[in-house]
Amino acid sequence: MVAARVTVNGEEAPIAPAPAHTTVLDFLRERGLTGTKEGCAEGECGACSILVARPGVDKPTDWVAVNACLVPVAALDGQEVVTSEGLATAGAPGTPPVLHPVQKEMAVRGGSQCGYCTPGFVCSMAAEYYRPDRCAHADAEGGSDAEHGPNGFDLHALSGNLCRCTGYRPIRDAAFAVGAPTEEDPLARRREQAPPAPVATEYAQDDSVFVRKDTLAETLRLLRERPDAVVVAGSTDWGVEVNIRSRRAGCVVAVDRLPELRELRVGPDAVEIGAALTLTEIERRLDGEVPLLAELFPQFASRLIRNGATLGGNLGTGSPIGDSPPALLALEASVVLADADGEREVPLAEYFTGYRQSVRRPDELIRSVRIPLPLSPVTAFHKIAKRRFDDISSVAVAFSLDVRDGVVHKARIGLGGVAATPIRALATEAALEGRPWTAETAEAVAPVLRDEGTPMDDHRASAAYRSAMLGRSLLKLYTRTTEAVSS
Repeated sequence: MVAARVTVNGEEAPIAPAPAHTTVLDFLRERGLTGTKEGCAEGECGACSILVARPGVDKPTDWVAVNACLVPVAALDGQEVVTSEGLATAGAPGTPPVLHPVQKEMAVRGGSQCGYCTPGFVCSMAAEYYRPDRCAHADAEGGSDAEHGPNGFDLHALSGNLCRCTGYRPIRDAAFAVGAPTEEDPLARRREQAPPAPVATEYAQDDSVFVRKDTLAETLRLLRERPDAVVVAGSTDWGVEVNIRSRRAGCVVAVDRLPELRELRVGPDAVEIGAALTLTEIERRLDGEVPLLAELFPQFASRLIRNGATLGGNLGTGSPIGDSPPALLALEASVVLADADGEREVPLAEYFTGYRQSVRRPDELIRSVRIPLPLSPVTAFHKIAKRRFDDISSVAVAFSLDVRDGVVHKARIGLGGVAATPIRALATEAALEGRPWTAETAEAVAPVLRDEGTPMDDHRASAAYRSAMLGRSLLKLYTRTTEAVSS
């Protein structure tokens, strides 16, 4: 097997002798690329943002911004990385490098003060700069809205980047001032060629091994042999365990590039989403085809996290405050579990068995998530959190209602943050079905929803607050649906 290597700013670098748990951040800094900073070590601040060449949605390659502090460097074996130092281009002999357009705008518009966070902002901005479908954006009145510049720059691209001193106005000004890449731009031209293909990896150091197999079948056989293995895709959860809790694993198995886990199919009866597709890939490929997911995605952490996080990972951790389970419960989704002997399909409502526990065995992987069609027409995702974006929810509520001729024929409601597992609001569903969709019904059923689950007091919210938010969410849903009809 070829020695593990990663291409950084156009130059190949061996990964050895770094320990198997080494993050991309630490690997880069050991090589003197100190523009990549550690701020929080858990994917919250974006000081460690870098660009990775990934399969594109509109072009062969997309430049994708990820948190270098979370990803094991062994996961990028054979892959291509650009850091903030690699964005500038060489000038004429004897002259300094030519700043990248994003770097130049940040400099001339005062987007940097202490400079600690600046390289991370620049890399996240560069990923949006190279987004192929970025184009001039205008709202209904003909001007730019608050979250998009006239150049089509989506400020959500910076939702995972934190600045503690400059303030965001000059950073926003820089983002809204960048133009389109020129034909001579090497990173723009790079998008026209395919990204590096995944390579089989078995990187062993210090009694630990990082493994990436070529196929799902090989991976499942390995998991049967190594039930103690930690399975990772984007490492947005495991990376935090490594950094903050000093967790180490004897065997880490990567599944993010397995072709069998990266399919997305929309058929007559179901939408099937591969468990290793990132949330950003799902969002862009579905393009609003599942409205409830389209409402969920912008509220799920930050763009940096969504560029690595997967549905398989979010369901695999079994967290009661994960944002995708309530939405998938409301959509009556099921998970397809695969092991070395075959597959089984489990309704998501029967998947969770306890706090961070599920019916999935150690030798099984989530291969895909299936959402049955047709979809109910009335959907909404309400996330109650202390920050508008990039925060953990205190309560999450997902609605999917089939309202015909003014009557609720079917109601499905998923809840997060109010029990040891994500749950369906079964009592509320039963109370709604068969009743007219009116203000009186919403008022009468809201107390039922308020009493669902077993909310608790913690540092995010009190039990009483969580219960109150459950009840208010149904009233909010009714108000919004009637406003949409009247407008």
